[in-house]
Order: sequence, then structure tokens, then C-alpha cells
Amino acid sequence: MEYLGSIIGITALAGMGGTGLGGLLSCLFRKDSSKTVSLLLSFAAGIMTSVVCFDLLTEALHPEGADTNVTLVTLGVILGYVVIALLNAIIDRQTDHEVAHIDENHPQTADSLEELTHANHLHEHREGRQPRSGLFLAGLVMAAAIALHNVPEGMVIGASFARTAGAVLTNRGGLTMAIVIGLHNIPEGMAVAVPLISGGMPKWRSVVVTAVTGFPTVLGAILGYTVGSMGPFALTLSLSFASGAMLYVVFGELLPEAILMWRSKLPAAAAVIGILTGIFIIYV
Repeated sequence: MEYLGSIIGITALAGMGGTGLGGLLSCLFRKDSSKTVSLLLSFAAGIMTSVVCFDLLTEALHPEGADTNVTLVTLGVILGYVVIALLNAIIDRQTDHEVAHIDENHPQTADSLEELTHANHLHEHREGRQPRSGLFLAGLVMAAAIALHNVPEGMVIGASFARTAGAVLTNRGGLTMAIVIGLHNIPEGMAVAVPLISGGMPKWRSVVVTAVTGFPTVLGAILGYTVGSMGPFALTLSLSFASGAMLYVVFGELLPEAILMWRSKLPAAAAVIGILTGIFIIYV
């Protein structure tokens, strides 16, 4: 546990720093930024895929001091995927119809990155065609949703660091996952701050709120590191759960959102570049 303080610091930078930066960028919002966010999401998804497939799962299947347990790894991945999917389903149900929409072409829920960050819709918000109180509520709902969502993401970081007892700053897997999750949190921070600012909250306060939504990442990291440090069996389960959670984030959220935000071939190219970048980071 001697490295826990360093892990908490790195995770706070990735979680709170990432969402806070997204909130700051939303204060300087410009048109067509949805294309940039789309590429960022795709690139992060590619790196996450590499880290999960070539690093986390590899370690889970071949833990030091224990035999390979494919059944346990499979169950852990399924559990992680299902838990995050159910959490998102609950959040969608709670946020559905929370905010009045401009027309039937918009998504049904208020917790959509595409809904809350693309330039045309933001222009509609600022023109006052959607009640400011509704926008403020959407921001609060989004903040709560992302705060809950950040717990398993923190577990991924913690589990990645728990694999080795060496110095934190030389743990490539943990540092890579922290960086990727930090990038992933930037558009999430934008999705929180945009409706808050449009709903009347001062910009500086909206940045603070978005940063605070990243704090549960730290709690998740502590949990993931603690469980992963209990022994080979616990480490295998922790890494498998984290892998399943990340696979849902990649294929259930990041890539679909990226495609919705920019219907082009470039997000796919960014994802491939992300995969290759992840392989390079892991093996070079």
C-alpha cells in the first residue's frame, strides 16, 4: 500500500483533471468542435482496446504465482460488462424526458454527448428555445451520471497498478490507462458544463462542478488497487472486471458516440491509430 498515495494523485489528475479540462474547454466553445471530440473519443477507444486485449487480459490469464483460469476471467469480463451496462440503463431511464427537446430528431435522453456538445444544438440552447431551468437540470443529471460512471473507470486504473509491486511511475499499464481515461473524461466534462453554463451557472463554477464529478474515479482506483493487491485470485478477478467495464465503455459508448458526432471514415481511422498506439506503448 506504500504506493497508494501516488496512485490517488495520478487518478485524481486523470479523473478530476480530465473532466475539469472538458468544462474549461466548454467555456471557449466553438462551432464544429464535435469533429474534434469525435476523433478524440475514437482515438481513446482504440488505445483502451489495446490495453484491455494486450495488457489487462493477458495479465489476468497468466497471473504470477497462479494457474490460468479462463473461466474466472470470462466470468469477470461478463460481470464488468453487465454491471456497467445496467448502470447506464438505469441512468438512461432516470434521465429520459428530463429535458424538453427542440424536435423529434434529437435523442430521447439528456445524457448524450452528441446531444449536449454539438454546435447547432448548443446554438439552439443559447437562443433560448429550451428553458434555462431544463438545461440546468440536464447538467446536474449528467454530472450525477458521470460521477457514478467514473467509479468503475477508477477501478481500471487501480487494478492496472496492482499488477506489479514496483514503482508507480514505471508501471506502463497503469499510466497508459490513466492517460486514456483522462482523455476520455474531457468530452464528458464538456457534456456536463455546456448545459450548466447555458442554464445560467457562472462559467468558473461550472468548471468546478465538472472537476468534482471526476472525484469518484479516485474512490474506484482505491477499490481496484486494494482488491487487486489481495492475491493472484483477486487480481485476476479485478483485472477481468475492469476489462469488461472498459469493453462496454469502448463499444457501448465511445465508438457509437464518435460515429454519431461525425459520420465519416475518419473516426474509424482514429480508432485504428489508437490501437496501434496502444500496442506501441505496451511493447516498446
